[in-house]
Amino acid sequence: MDADAREYRAIQTFYGRRRARRSGIPYLHHIDEGLWVLRALGASEHAQRAYCLHPLVQEDDARAAAWAHTLATGADLSGPPVDGVSDEPRVLALALDYRETANAALSHRPDLKGPDDIALSAEPEVNDMLRADKVQNYKDFIRHHRGSHPRSAELERYFQAWLARLDVSPEQLTRWHAALEHLQDDIPRT
Repeated sequence: MDADAREYRAIQTFYGRRRARRSGIPYLHHIDEGLWVLRALGASEHAQRAYCLHPLVQEDDARAAAWAHTLATGADLSGPPVDGVSDEPRVLALALDYRETANAALSHRPDLKGPDDIALSAEPEVNDMLRADKVQNYKDFIRHHRGSHPRSAELERYFQAWLARLDVSPEQLTRWHAALEHLQDDIPRT
């Protein structure tokens, strides 16, 4: 997947120049680093394209419901509510499945005690997207929030549970985090 993919352009437009409040890092950086992890995993083109779209539906119940309805009815993807952010129903379906799987095991869920409390997707592509997301988010957590965030201990347990559930080994994590640190210098800041 390249930067000209319609899904990447859609997230560029959605994020614009916005940055994370605490770290000051552009939101698009999360996508760029996650795509790097997906390529390292050998993830499919569909998974990479869907990963670009996951922030559009992650916290937007109305948009997610509208996309799901559009897919269920076979409506035209170029018009509302999809508005052409993807021309591929499979990509939209993966983004919606990602949303459902990720949102079922958020960090503030009181019964999330360990890896066994996390249900993965039946879709391997979605699980690759989750690996990319958790590896990237954990790197930023370590760099910007570990020990200083009010929920630092809880978030550490959350990331450890997800990474264990997704079978990300400590060696992979170390290798990928090191590569992502070097990647930061190569990613243009929007």
